[in-house]
Formats: sequence, C-alpha cells, structure tokens
Amino acid sequence: MGVFLALLSMLCFASNIIISRYAMAQMKIEPGFLVVLVVNVLFAAGLFGVELLLRSAPFELRWREAGLFALAGIVGTYLGRRLLFDTVRLLGPARASVFHSSAPVFTLIAAWLLVGERLGGYELALMALVMTGLWITQPAAGGAADAHRPSGAALRRGMLMGILTVAGFGVGNAIRGLAMRSWSEAVFGALAGSLAALACQLATTRDHRRVLGELRTASTAGIVLYAASGIATVCGSIFIVSAMAHMEIALAALVTHTTPLAIFPVSVLVYRNREGLTLRTALGAGCVLTGIVLLAIR
Repeated sequence: MGVFLALLSMLCFASNIIISRYAMAQMKIEPGFLVVLVVNVLFAAGLFGVELLLRSAPFELRWREAGLFALAGIVGTYLGRRLLFDTVRLLGPARASVFHSSAPVFTLIAAWLLVGERLGGYELALMALVMTGLWITQPAAGGAADAHRPSGAALRRGMLMGILTVAGFGVGNAIRGLAMRSWSEAVFGALAGSLAALACQLATTRDHRRVLGELRTASTAGIVLYAASGIATVCGSIFIVSAMAHMEIALAALVTHTTPLAIFPVSVLVYRNREGLTLRTALGAGCVLTGIVLLAIR
C-alpha cells in the first residue's frame, strides 16, 4: 500500500511538471503560483469537508502536529514548489524532473536528524540503485537537440534553483512524516500546509495590485492550467503523506520522486525528444524500475 500510494503521488507531481511547462507559456509565474496556492487551499478544504462527512471517528485537532504540517507547507510547498517553477523554466521538464528526483537524499538525512529514522543495508542499497538510475537518465550534452538545451548561465542558475528545490522538498517531507507518526491526518495536513504557503506568498508579494492586474488580464487557458497544477500538487502531497503511514519516510519520498519514469516518455512522444534523451535514459529508467520492484517485494 505504501508503494502504491507513493506511485500515485509520483504521477501527480510528474503531471505538475508537465502542466507547468504549458502554464508558464500562458501566464507569468508569480500570479500563476498564487492561483496554484489558492486552488491548493480550496481543493484540500473540499476534500477535508467530504472526509468529515464520511469518517466514523470524530476529528481531534492537535496543535503540535498541525504546526508541523504548516511548517512543512512553508518549507516544501512555498519554497520548494515555487523554486520548482523556476527550475522547469530554466532547465526544461526532463532535467527539472531529475533534480526533483534527488530529493530523497535530503529526505533521508532530514528523517535521520529529525525523526531518528534508520534504514538497513538492503534499503540503502535500493536507494543507491534508484538514485544511480535517476542520475544516469540526465540528458547528455551534444547532439541535434542543442538548440533546446539551456545556455551556460541558465544551466548554472537552474542547477542552483534545483538544489534549493530538492532541499525544500526533502526537509518538508521529513517534517510531514514526523507529524504523521503521531497524527494520521493527511488531508488536513495538506490543508494546513497549503494555508501556510499561501500566507507566505501573500506576505512576500511586493506589488499586490500588479499581480491582481495580471490575473485579471490573464488568459483563461493560463488560469486553468495553473489551477490544474494546484489540484495535482495537493493530491501528490496527500498521497505521499498517506504513504508515510505505511512505510519509511525516506522510502516513500524515494518512490514519489521517480518522476522521470513518467516525464521521459512524454518528452519523447509529445515533445519529439527535443531535450536529447538517449538509450542511456532508458538504462537509467530500468535501474529505477528495478529498485522500485525490489522495494515492493520487500
């Protein structure tokens, strides 16, 4: 069940990376990200309302765990996801998905420091296999697709954004896992994190009037795409937190961040392989799949 939920989370986040590519072509990132966060809150609130109607046990608010979910929203949603948009814009979806996939390393360290989670030799070997596969999939330089690759300056800035992104995701995952250890409320946790991220975005926006003006003049397609991104990301957050109730935090994050498994086929079939994916990409994806299968068998 943990692997299944983590794979659902991976599909949600992979969809977000693909949607982001089209969304940023329709609307600027700042107003678009505001749409994402608002939809995060509204969609999570709707799911939580349905859950309250269907659940048998009464809801009991725990302030400590709710605060942890809110903190994870600031670190993982506000900082990590906001920087992910910049990473996709600078590097493209395939390279951004490789950076996104390295977050389990940060989650492993953060879960060890914050939660005291320990993995055995077998689990660490599987993590090494999957991470090796993910880095093998990094598109190589040279070839006919050079025109679609970032310049040197954009590559350096994109790599910095990517590192900050995965650090935010990794630490945020560990904080969510810590909250789930004593309070299994994945949907409310997503709502609390989304509210905290939205509050941070509103507090740090320099010119609210300009952003609202850009929203009013934005195309309907751009708003719809960013709204779809909001639904995908909040569902991904709920699924990964739910997976942590069934398996180790670092392993749930490992499966969730194997987004290249979904991104690369789309890059080849839809984008006509403009990012220069090769047989090496297929070899890396094979390593990732092998690691996930062995993890599921475990």
